[in-house]
Amino acid sequence: MSKAWIQAKHPEFVRDLFKFFCQSGDLLERQFASFDKDGRLDFEVLRDLVGDEMNKGLLWRMKDTAHHVFRNDPHSQLGGQFLDWAMGYIFHETIKLKEDAYQKQNYAPWFHRLHEGDLSSSEKDITDQFFQVLSQTEESMRREIDRIRFIIDKCRRLLPYYLHRYSENMLLARYIFSQNDLVRTVFKDEFDSLIFAIYGSEPERMYILASQSLRLGGWVEEAGQAVERALRRNPTSKMVLQEKKIIDNWADRMKD
Repeated sequence: MSKAWIQAKHPEFVRDLFKFFCQSGDLLERQFASFDKDGRLDFEVLRDLVGDEMNKGLLWRMKDTAHHVFRNDPHSQLGGQFLDWAMGYIFHETIKLKEDAYQKQNYAPWFHRLHEGDLSSSEKDITDQFFQVLSQTEESMRREIDRIRFIIDKCRRLLPYYLHRYSENMLLARYIFSQNDLVRTVFKDEFDSLIFAIYGSEPERMYILASQSLRLGGWVEEAGQAVERALRRNPTSKMVLQEKKIIDNWADRMKD
């Protein structure tokens, strides 16, 4: 892919990066919560999150998209370079976690069954030492989870500062509006800070941009929902009222 083509598609790549971060962050935290509860991780989920060369998972696509976004950024923001490293780190650390989860999910039960077999005292002394490796595997999983959580948290704090330059990105605004529950789940108490960092003191602009993107795509009813949210935010805004008028005109034409 040429740099010129990547820069031309930059708004889409920015939207995709944010989407992959939210989707993978949510799925990872679900796995981590399961580990917190009963020490279990689902290897198949982690395998699918990572993927392979022929079928890249969410984390692989997030890593590749981060490279496209941050290494071809016309603004060349330093914060973006840190995000590029961090999202790659999440991918590689999850690969290690996936392998440890495989060991625990598949080999540990098998090992326990073997160890219950008929062993001489000398053999049992040696195999008893294998249990230390199993316990070390679980300790490694905890460290890997803690590191991934830490990096995701820092990405969650740094990403809004980067996205400030993309406050006119209609695709990004549309995603935040359309997947609002997921975005709130991932950003938690920092959701309002995310919106403020991108849209400043005019949060209604996110809904206006989402409406514009939706109506241009032919989703007039959904665009109307976005406008209604904008009206609740700022019912006197000229931008909001103008978009509301456009949506009403479109709706009237569709009735004729």
